[in-house]
Amino acid sequence: MAIRDEIVWRSGVVYIVIILLAVAVTGKIIHIQFVEDEKWEAMGENYIYRNEEVPANRGDILSVDGRLLASSIPYYNIYMDTRSSGMESSVWNSGIDRLSAGLAHTVGLKSAAGWKRDLNAARNQGNRYYLIKRRVTYAQFKELKELPVFRHGRYRGGFIAEMESRRILPHISLASRTIGSLNKGESGNVVGLEGAFDRELAGLNGEVLKQRLTGGAWMPVNDRNSVEPMDGNDIVTTIDIELQDVAESALLRQLSLHDAHHGTAILMEVRTGDIRAIANLEIGSDGNYYESYNYAVGESTEPGSTFKLASFIVALEDGFVDLDDTIDTGEGSVKYYDKVITDSHKGGYGRITVKEVFENSSNVGTAKIIYDNYRANPEKFVDRLYRMGLNEKLGIEIRGEGAPLIRYPGDAYWSGISLPMMSHGYEIQMTPLQVLTFYNAVANNGRMVKPRLVSEIRYHGETVSHIPPAVINPSIASRSTIEKARILLEGVVENGTATNLFTETYRIAGKTGTAQIANEKYGYRMDGRISYQASFVGYFPAEDPVYSCIVVVNAPSNWVYYGNQVAGPVFKEIADKVYATSFYNDYPHPDSIVPVAPSLLRGETGDVVTLLASLGIPSENEAGTDWVVPVRDSGKVLLRDYTLIENLVPDVTGMGLRDALFLLENAGMHVETSGRGRIVQQSVRPGTRIIPGSVITLELQM
Repeated sequence: MAIRDEIVWRSGVVYIVIILLAVAVTGKIIHIQFVEDEKWEAMGENYIYRNEEVPANRGDILSVDGRLLASSIPYYNIYMDTRSSGMESSVWNSGIDRLSAGLAHTVGLKSAAGWKRDLNAARNQGNRYYLIKRRVTYAQFKELKELPVFRHGRYRGGFIAEMESRRILPHISLASRTIGSLNKGESGNVVGLEGAFDRELAGLNGEVLKQRLTGGAWMPVNDRNSVEPMDGNDIVTTIDIELQDVAESALLRQLSLHDAHHGTAILMEVRTGDIRAIANLEIGSDGNYYESYNYAVGESTEPGSTFKLASFIVALEDGFVDLDDTIDTGEGSVKYYDKVITDSHKGGYGRITVKEVFENSSNVGTAKIIYDNYRANPEKFVDRLYRMGLNEKLGIEIRGEGAPLIRYPGDAYWSGISLPMMSHGYEIQMTPLQVLTFYNAVANNGRMVKPRLVSEIRYHGETVSHIPPAVINPSIASRSTIEKARILLEGVVENGTATNLFTETYRIAGKTGTAQIANEKYGYRMDGRISYQASFVGYFPAEDPVYSCIVVVNAPSNWVYYGNQVAGPVFKEIADKVYATSFYNDYPHPDSIVPVAPSLLRGETGDVVTLLASLGIPSENEAGTDWVVPVRDSGKVLLRDYTLIENLVPDVTGMGLRDALFLLENAGMHVETSGRGRIVQQSVRPGTRIIPGSVITLELQM
């Protein structure tokens, strides 16, 4: 009986536990069903569906004439929903053979039989997101969507195309550091114009609903709550592509000739401060030069003799000297405390006028003018520099501007030699762009304008906002002082250290600079050798300045380091090109660049090479493209790259009609012409996106 009671008791316990568990489970089910139903429904929705961000099309960066400097080119990822709810079996059965053949032709990767086998297998497996190919071009996308089955669209034909974009620089390295690049790191886009105008260029991302399929793939679904992305704005820069190319080419030749470490060249419009060209080149480990750092904006160094203009303006403005006053430079050296300042001219210049001190870039004469007149009150000298704004950043759009350094009496490191050293460009620091802005103010009758890189913001071709020129200082000095400063600068080229830049065709005004480069650890001399920085800065035409320009070459290694010899030729080549194209079309080029080979049209590489060979004209093929631009260079012809960017209107000016028709009609455009000869004008700007079937009119002249 006791055993029976124990069995009954244990059975009762088990029964009660089961009942309690059943009640608990039932209670939980009721709680989930009626209390937490919204929570679990939402979780289920999130697992099956999710919203994904759709990136907006990033805006373009354009040159001053509307050509592309940076753009986003569309690419497509192509998928197929082999079990699309709207696809009829008859559509599949009647079109699969031709679809497979079309895929083999357009996409490749496998034969028509291979595509048919794999597509049928995907359909049998119920694959609703079968990958056809990633990153197909727009031209391939257009072909694919017209193939059998696919032409019925997404729901009846299972055609799924997801667009993505890739940022390109159509002109490769031209001004690439100033244009900038995209950076997806934590700091975001910070380099160049891409970083400075990131908010305007980025646009607004959209949102699309995607459904999770078997196997983990996510497929977009049609949803009325999806948000279309809004394209970014375009920005119009002040950069002129042709002048940018001239500046980079001229700078590259001089850097290579003198085996220099790096250099920069900037061309600015005097009245507006618009930067028409800004080149930065640095030697790489392979011995070639690249745009790796924006030295024009970011590198603050001791400018050397180009700073003498500021010293002379201060002394002239304060009335301590006039151009005809004389200074005794002695035998070319003067000692201040333990520092000996010397002139480059052996034996010195003796007693010369203030004008001649500047023209000959006499360190001794400049130091005497400033030290003798300001040693009792050095604050007066520095205050005048400050009032001109030389101690302040320019505040340009792009990040990374180097800070200028002009010490004040009483600051750390101020000493008895600071005043004479500062007078000729030492113990101070400025960037090339800051120096140029100062000289540009002299050319602009004393009005200092802020350098401008972007003039306009557009949305789909319509102007959203205009960025006007900005004035930093309405008058850095009196009109009479500015006039005297311009006389000094003209004298440098006509009588002084830059006579090699003199031309009778137009007048150049400017100043040479040769500065020793200080190393943080070793000072101005390391391993028994001194590094130099050669520069030339000025403007042209001198009588009515339109452009200002600075060229700085850092660490030339072939023992030629004077500004007139190293930096001057780059300035001259840029000025010659600008003058020839912007002022007088009949301007004869200097002997160094006189073209003697006949003028040739742009064209297909093989045709141009054959023509040159038949005419017996020496040529050098520097191009790696199927089309070339012939450039005349001292009796021979250089063949340079003519890059065609897919989906963008090519520049066909300078071409013959046959070649232009080939390029434009193959791109899907309808061509209309007027006149005969070579193409001198096209109605659709180069670099704009091609609209298939659109009309472009070409004007030809003999």
